[in-house]
Amino acid sequence: MEKLELRNQNFDKVLVLSPAGRIDHANCDSFRSQLGPFIARCKGDGEQLVFDLGNVDYISSAGLRCFMLAEKQAKAQGGSIVVAAMQPVVKEIFEISRFTLVFETFDSVRDAVAKLAPAALPAFDGKSTA
Repeated sequence: MEKLELRNQNFDKVLVLSPAGRIDHANCDSFRSQLGPFIARCKGDGEQLVFDLGNVDYISSAGLRCFMLAEKQAKAQGGSIVVAAMQPVVKEIFEISRFTLVFETFDSVRDAVAKLAPAALPAFDGKSTA
């Protein structure tokens, strides 16, 4: 099983999770396990979560299921998850599967951070480009 790389960054009350590669049946279990601790922090009085999909080049139905389960858990805890910076193929998959009705989507991570927590923008804008 291929483990998906998952980077995370905090900007005030916004947690940005950035997976890289493909999200499919080969790694969705590992991906869900990695997401667990982050989703647990996504609560009404905790962090709001942005999935930065800029480095995801494909997502299968198994991968979409991971997102659906994460959204369900976050919503039950009073949190919210949004999706940003989708590659054209991933955006098309989200649209075809109607996941754009489940997740608010943004063209950029900055736009998502601005919507969720405007106070976090100075920290986001000041981040190093690593």
